[in-house]
Amino acid sequence: MKDSIMEQSIQLFAQKGFKETSIQDIVGELNVTKGTFYYYYKSKEELLMDIHLQYIERLLENQEAILADESKSCQQKLHDIIFKLIHDIEKEGLRAKVFFREIRHLSPQHLEHIIPKRDRFKENVQQVVEEGMRNGQFRSDLPPDIVTLGILGVTNWSYFWFQPNGEKSDREVAAIFYEMLINGIKAE
Repeated sequence: MKDSIMEQSIQLFAQKGFKETSIQDIVGELNVTKGTFYYYYKSKEELLMDIHLQYIERLLENQEAILADESKSCQQKLHDIIFKLIHDIEKEGLRAKVFFREIRHLSPQHLEHIIPKRDRFKENVQQVVEEGMRNGQFRSDLPPDIVTLGILGVTNWSYFWFQPNGEKSDREVAAIFYEMLINGIKAE
């Protein structure tokens, strides 16, 4: 039941927003009582924190598996991270939308569980960028922190528009992003 509450909440939070979704909305969709909700969660915010925590922990686990593969170059690791973020939209799209859009509703107490993990994800990308700059795979004349934020901005925003069954596949979109980020859009 806990998983059902979480999944239904993700649907409603993505559709209506966290503030606009009541506990009654959640339990009404599941045809259970508020007591059932409170058996698993003390509050709607605790549920939101669990959604955030589950999302960022899965993201980090996938990213760190890519980074641990020593046979891959920095370029390949960056490509694989970009692809994984786009590929996961089909199964994680609404969860990601809730993560990015509704984080503002978490209290400082809950944010201290989420922010360090989010920062670690960013730092891991920046380490790949910096290593690639050091070993000549990436340009070294750009600030690695701004490059990293650009990469994350491009990929993270795709959760709001990318349609897995749309005109371009996840692999095609990831390749376009990677090409654009690595080689730019300037005509030769």
